[in-house]
Amino acid sequence: MFVPLQFALTLLGAKVDRARRLEGGASAVEWVIIAAIVVGICLIVGNILLGALQNSARNIGDDIENPGIGGG
Repeated sequence: MFVPLQFALTLLGAKVDRARRLEGGASAVEWVIIAAIVVGICLIVGNILLGALQNSARNIGDDIENPGIGGG
């Protein structure tokens, strides 16, 4: 599991536990919904970044294998 994602899940889990103990806080259902939205956003952003990094790494590998003529 990604370390930032694991951190986010741990942090949200702690907030959910705290909200359950506090009567004035958000309900557990609300926290679960918020957590699901945050995790979904993290997964989407992670997939976008992963694709961009893989594409850049592929381009760099291609440039190393076929350096071409010229430069600069």
